[in-house]
Amino acid sequence: MATAVHSAPLARFGLLRTIALYKMVKVIILLLAAYGEIRLHDATLSAKILSWASQRPEGLEHELVTRGLSWLSGLSESGVHKLRLLTFTYAGVFAVEGVGLWMQKPWAEWLTVVITASLIPIEVWGLIQKPSIGACLLILANMLIVGYLYWHVSTRQRPAPPL
Repeated sequence: MATAVHSAPLARFGLLRTIALYKMVKVIILLLAAYGEIRLHDATLSAKILSWASQRPEGLEHELVTRGLSWLSGLSESGVHKLRLLTFTYAGVFAVEGVGLWMQKPWAEWLTVVITASLIPIEVWGLIQKPSIGACLLILANMLIVGYLYWHVSTRQRPAPPL
């Protein structure tokens, strides 16, 4: 007796999963930033980083490291805690978005549309304050993600309601 084997169609690695990977990369970057900030409380590590940056007085590394360390050292204790909370919160939100998009859940698509669209004005303000190619590319990528996900969710076939 022959039996038909019905298997669920394999999920294709499409744009949703690419966006999910993008979100997970953001999670990793945010977690590394939070870890780095925690580690910078060690004075010897901060001194080593400053020493490394001073050996490259003309490089981009020197400017980024000295600007970052001076900004972090200027924060109050409550400011450091707020920054850490904000970093972990964004990492958590991006992780939920990434996992939900990877699993191709409609709620994750809507969540990503709302969260990403709400951050675009802040990114535009940052671009106005300090124009850069990277900021332009980030805004463009986020606008494309919002547009695609909105289109994807709003045009999806919905099952007919039961009679």
